[in-house]
Amino acid sequence: MKTKILSFSIVLLFLVTACVPSQDLIYLQDKKTTKLSEQLVTPSNKPYRLQVNDVVSVQIKALVDERLLEIFNTNPQNQAVQTVETLYFNGYTVDDHGNIRIPILGEVNVLGFTVEETRTKIEAQLLADYFKKEAQLFVNVKLAGFRYTVNGEVNNPGSKVLYQDRVNVLEALANSGDITLMGDRKEVKVIRQFPHGLETFNIDLTDAAAVYSPAFYLQPNDYIYIKPLKQKSWGFGGTGRDTLTIMITASSLLLTLTLLLRN
Repeated sequence: MKTKILSFSIVLLFLVTACVPSQDLIYLQDKKTTKLSEQLVTPSNKPYRLQVNDVVSVQIKALVDERLLEIFNTNPQNQAVQTVETLYFNGYTVDDHGNIRIPILGEVNVLGFTVEETRTKIEAQLLADYFKKEAQLFVNVKLAGFRYTVNGEVNNPGSKVLYQDRVNVLEALANSGDITLMGDRKEVKVIRQFPHGLETFNIDLTDAAAVYSPAFYLQPNDYIYIKPLKQKSWGFGGTGRDTLTIMITASSLLLTLTLLLRN
């Protein structure tokens, strides 16, 4: 009798420890365990500043001869749909010195500038040297796609490009098929490039206070890594049903082996 109770207790313990609790799967729970959630009232979303290897798209319009505008504009005006490839080849890449090379204007330093600051700089230089105010100059500068990479325990890992100005980490993960049941939502790593080097942020996506993290809103070229839970290395299923199935199978094999040894 004691042996049966002991065996049942061991099986129950395995079921409890091997399953992934629902609290580890639900996003943005109101835990109220950090002072951060009490102090801050708005998510952190600082404007992105251009770095080396970024690709920017520059479009210039004005009430002047179209042939003059064609010199500045590398993007075909009649091309309605822009792809990653066309944006890469037609855009301006920030070189190792922080410059982009624009026809006629030449080298324009944009390293550390926001997209809006870059637009203002190009517009001022064009008005000073090539256009009059009567031309109603219009300059539009954008990043050539919001690039990021997701790896680890997600259903669709890899590098992604979204055509929007800002992306939060939940949107990025949803675009990658979401985190698997075996992925750790409590310690999501976001690796970010700065002029001084790489920095790593850890963010708990099960806590509602995650929206106040500096890593909640991504920056272009961020790398997101989802590490596996310990349950995966143990070889158990992610849900109670999966774990129970594994335990029943293992018990059946053990019982069969016992009966064979007795015979």
